[in-house]
Amino acid sequence: MRLFLSILLLPVTIWAQHTRSGDPFAHTFSIVARDEKTGDLAVGVQSHWFSVGTSVSWGEAGVGVVATQSFTNKSFGLRGLALLKAGKTAQQALDELLLTDEGRDVRQVAIADVKGNVAVHTGKKCIDFAGHQKGTNYSVQANMMLNNTVPAAMAAAFEKNAGLALPERVLSALNAAQAVGGDIRGRQSAVLLVVKGKATTEPWNDNHLVDLRVDDANQPLAELARLLRVHRAYEHMNNGDLATEKNDMKTAMQEYGAAMKMFPKNLEMQYWTAIALANTKQVSKAAGMLRAIYAQDPNWRELTRRLPKVGLLTVSEAELAQLIK
Repeated sequence: MRLFLSILLLPVTIWAQHTRSGDPFAHTFSIVARDEKTGDLAVGVQSHWFSVGTSVSWGEAGVGVVATQSFTNKSFGLRGLALLKAGKTAQQALDELLLTDEGRDVRQVAIADVKGNVAVHTGKKCIDFAGHQKGTNYSVQANMMLNNTVPAAMAAAFEKNAGLALPERVLSALNAAQAVGGDIRGRQSAVLLVVKGKATTEPWNDNHLVDLRVDDANQPLAELARLLRVHRAYEHMNNGDLATEKNDMKTAMQEYGAAMKMFPKNLEMQYWTAIALANTKQVSKAAGMLRAIYAQDPNWRELTRRLPKVGLLTVSEAELAQLIK
């Protein structure tokens, strides 16, 4: 009798994990969006599924973004972007993807293109509560939610926070979804992907403006927000590095200082702020900061000794001695 029951239950278990073609599932809530001011495009996702960013979120600068979820057809990501790149609108691309897909009834897919067109599909066999809501330059979609208020909450948050930068605005929509109940199973992973709306001749600078993933966490959105703050701080650090390359030490000090204010306990940010101070003839102040850094990790002292050789620290020998004392 037990064997008979096991055989009966086996197909149900298999279907709960995969469609007939072996597609993984990622029941979740997500948003695809375009920033009206910059033209940049974003995908934001949270799910109770490991590493959702490897399946749901897809984007390419100058092309568009795709979210493919529920019983996920991962090919929709690359194929959808290829269709957009060939000149299809978001709706035309979505229609073509679904046309020959035998699993369309269990799919949930959203696409945004560089012109602000959005298209979304929620299959009739997606697990309740499932639905979507479109707005100007965005679409929000969810399935297997605790209740049916998630899409409306996401849309309201995204529209309310129009003054925020696109990554923070997308995150506000994800937080709104979780606040009204979110995924009926809970939460595990999240992703935030932002690409440029207009491609350049330097694709390495276009993809990706923001590319953050939380693969496994008790509070994935809180961790995603922390990573976004770190990302913002390191934008200042990168700007400081560029200024240093140009010997613009005043700007470098401003940028490093801005990063350090965001994360005052980060030794890297403290260190380069101190070096920028030294390079702007504020050696005594720099030396005080460096002593505190060396006390926590003496390797930074050795790094200071090496900087004059490559022109990143332009001080006299006496000043260098003061900095490494």
